Amino acid sequence: MPSIPEITVPITKPATEWVNGRALQKVSPQELHARVQGRCVTALGAWADATASGRVGTEWEFRVTPPHEPTRPLVPDVAFLSYERLGFDEDEAAQIPYMAPDVAIEIDSPDDRRADIDEKIRVYLASGTALILLIDPRQRTFTAYDSAGLQTFGADDVFEHPALAKFSVAVASVFEKTKPPQR
Repeated sequence: MPSIPEITVPITKPATEWVNGRALQKVSPQELHARVQGRCVTALGAWADATASGRVGTEWEFRVTPPHEPTRPLVPDVAFLSYERLGFDEDEAAQIPYMAPDVAIEIDSPDDRRADIDEKIRVYLASGTALILLIDPRQRTFTAYDSAGLQTFGADDVFEHPALAKFSVAVASVFEKTKPPQR
């Protein structure tokens, strides 16, 4: 049986992904997107460090392979990859892992097409991602996608999921702006 070729895309900044049969360059985020991304990586990174459970990164390229489809690059806004799946000492393989992340966080941007978001979710799930968290900064919601379906968390909720054992974050805290000190 012939092997399925790997899809390659140009190396760009911001990164280029393969979505819906085309090269799609990520957009340079605006302040709200950047703030939400920073809060997510800070909370998830602190949890991963405290539990020694895996790596967390932003704009981290993964080469994912859904069954019977070509390997292609996806670059989640924030990703978690457990040491169970890629060991602590496997630093070279971690640079661009040839596997899907355990958790992919995508932050909705005004220019994102819904069809592209849906395709990324499909590809992540088909490739072995346990949880995709779609964050909508304008609606102040998290939507968690996993093999069982989806669940939406509002600003008054605390987000928890079995894919991130003992991790929790108040949804509203991800969207808060830091207030300057009173003078």
